[in-house]
Amino acid sequence: QVQLVESGGGLVQAGGSLRLSCAASGIIFSFYHVHWYRQAPEKQRELVATITSSLNTNYADSVKGRFTLSRDNAKNMVFLQMNSLKPEDTATYYCNVERFGNSYWGQGTQVTVAS
Repeated sequence: QVQLVESGGGLVQAGGSLRLSCAASGIIFSFYHVHWYRQAPEKQRELVATITSSLNTNYADSVKGRFTLSRDNAKNMVFLQMNSLKPEDTATYYCNVERFGNSYWGQGTQVTVAS
């Protein structure tokens, strides 16, 4: 059974930092690409950052230079370091792993940035 568990969300002041984690089990994690999405109330889910199985990263323009995505395959985990947070970063953040036609989602973690 595949399971993804996100953690690290919370309430932070604008300009602050948070580090989100996603722990995976039930898959050969290193084979999978990992994405972080976010969804704010009444908005569509948007792709924030990607790290591939070969460690290539890509970021949405809105977070480029502020967010850093990394992975530790030995621990089956990914980390989204979020710096210089803005109120518009407020959303539920979801971890997604996908490859080989399979896609798995975590339950999400709430990030709230106060102005």
